[in-house]
Amino acid sequence: MSEQFGTTKLTPVMPKAESPDEILAHVYKALQTKGYDPIAQLTGYILTGDPTYITSHESARSLICRLERDEILEELVRFYVRNRLEG
Repeated sequence: MSEQFGTTKLTPVMPKAESPDEILAHVYKALQTKGYDPIAQLTGYILTGDPTYITSHESARSLICRLERDEILEELVRFYVRNRLEG
């Protein structure tokens, strides 16, 4: 009985590089879906850095942890300025 064992080559699946605004929108929707107040939960996360403010539903917690808190704050300020002051 002769068996051949070949090496299986696996190609890693590269996660899609979402922009901060896409991540925030996804996290917001996940929090809303689970019945949380997204503004309160995101504010708590930004102030403390505690990821338990963010639900793990729809991988929201792992997504938000890809961003630094200063990146999130920068995105929020950018959005505000674009939509409120420049528009």
